[in-house]
Amino acid sequence: MQDIPLEGAHGIALAASRIPGDKPPVLFAHGFGQTRGAWTATMAALSAAGHATLAYDARGHGGSDWNAAELPYHGDQFTDDLIVVAGELPRPPVLVGASMGGLFGLMAEARWPGLFAAMVLVDITPRWETRGVERILAFMSAHPEGFESLEAAADSIAAYLPHRPRKSGDGLRTLLRPTAEGRWNWHWDPRLVAELARDSEQHQSAIAEAARRVQCPLLLVSGGRSDLVTPQTVEEFLSLAPHAQHVHLPDATHMVAGDDNDAFTTAVLNYLDALPPAPAAAASARTEHVTGARP
Repeated sequence: MQDIPLEGAHGIALAASRIPGDKPPVLFAHGFGQTRGAWTATMAALSAAGHATLAYDARGHGGSDWNAAELPYHGDQFTDDLIVVAGELPRPPVLVGASMGGLFGLMAEARWPGLFAAMVLVDITPRWETRGVERILAFMSAHPEGFESLEAAADSIAAYLPHRPRKSGDGLRTLLRPTAEGRWNWHWDPRLVAELARDSEQHQSAIAEAARRVQCPLLLVSGGRSDLVTPQTVEEFLSLAPHAQHVHLPDATHMVAGDDNDAFTTAVLNYLDALPPAPAAAASARTEHVTGARP
């Protein structure tokens, strides 16, 4: 796996990782508060099957730049970044988007039809359960002063994800940033909670309309123990996009790729194998990078 720099919309620097391959490319977009590291195991498996893979940290996350202090975060920026990154690939990729990444994927494809050869939405639907978002934001906001040690951060994660093996202190170094005072802060910009996520429900109608307009092949992978996606939200999504397929992983929570990685990766590989080959004309017609999101 090779770490590379990318440029998103309006010149923002994005940290990314890629693995070359001969089969059609797969682009990974992580969820809110995550990094591209969430896809490491799945990227390796898809690479072993021959697919080129690319994952990047969204702005305000991981190794990517944060917005300048005078520039608030809003959803169009993340959609623009996704459009630009996808457009830099030599052919339309299959997008695998978890939660936030999937929502911005729907918005990007609706704005730029044909941007993606297909899409996999990982435990996200255009409408979601409020209690699930509130639980995530409560965790992200619980320690504004940071942690005195990596072990203290590990304690917090273990309480939030009690079904997961406990993370070691060293394994947390990619998730936190050391401060000059010797404490550890999460890798995300704290402004994201108030500026992007806190009032995200107001955008559900626009996301639902985007889902209605998406015509590329779609797969929804949902977790049976998710507190964001329910049978009702799945049913509504399938009514908006009746051509979409649905795979249900009963033992997975909202963190599908981490909770049940083998089953999730198998579902993605099976979906990729069943996709019809892209028309040669469509691939050859993409002679210029997609840069319409830029000013």
